[in-house]
Amino acid sequence: MGSYRSDRTSEDIMRELSAILRTVKDPRVAGHMLSIVRVDVTRDMSYATVFISAMEGLDTAKTAVKGLQSAAGYMRRELGQALRLRYTPELRFIADDSIRYSADISATLNRLKETGNGVREEETPDEN
Repeated sequence: MGSYRSDRTSEDIMRELSAILRTVKDPRVAGHMLSIVRVDVTRDMSYATVFISAMEGLDTAKTAVKGLQSAAGYMRRELGQALRLRYTPELRFIADDSIRYSADISATLNRLKETGNGVREEETPDEN
């Protein structure tokens, strides 16, 4: 029963933080394509670990995390007003490289598809 509640709360926090992220005016955050990859909430709902990824790579995500840490109080207040939880969890931000990694895999697959790489699809006989 507890895991269902924490999963639901994690999803709610992720949705609301995505909206709040657009309102942060810190220059380390505002000019980048950031995404919240995952939110993990502790069992007692006192801490929420937020995994941030940037399209530009891990270095940009690390810089954005510094900006988000300085705006954590603002984000926590906005989150508390939006979700109406008894206790709003303290936010911890961690840089993640999953978006860049996924984009690189997609580019590699597209490149292999375009070149053919010696693999051909079998031709199907025409039905007449």
